[in-house]
Amino acid sequence: MRPYADTNVFSRFYLRLAESEEIMGLLNKAHVQGSAPLPVTWLHRIETLNAFRLYVFAGKLGGQARVTPEQAAAAHANFRADLAQPSFLRPVQIEIAELEAQFEELALRHTASHGFRTYDLIHVASALLLACDTFWSFDPKASKLAALEGLRVR
Repeated sequence: MRPYADTNVFSRFYLRLAESEEIMGLLNKAHVQGSAPLPVTWLHRIETLNAFRLYVFAGKLGGQARVTPEQAAAAHANFRADLAQPSFLRPVQIEIAELEAQFEELALRHTASHGFRTYDLIHVASALLLACDTFWSFDPKASKLAALEGLRVR
């Protein structure tokens, strides 16, 4: 298995949220099956940091997930540490020209029919360019696009 995880998977792994146990199970199963480490792109790195901080903001507004600034900082530090010593994560680079071409192809084929957002397209384009065969996400739209492109979805 060569999985690709949407950013929302990383936020649920590093913060203890409602779906965290499900992510732990997916990661354990992938490890047992000898899965390749999860690729982490530039988009993952910036989105994950912001996701941790958004959970802090949402908690202040009375959101279900109450994440303190300290918890968000610890989650980000753990994410960065895991990237520095790859075991289940592996930093990857994708050439912007390749990503743009794959993105354009997906947008032209699917967006007018299904209303996919830019981030959905970038993540699925990245998964395809990295030759992943499985797509993990809690986003129904991104999962739908991944399935349309032949990826197995969580």
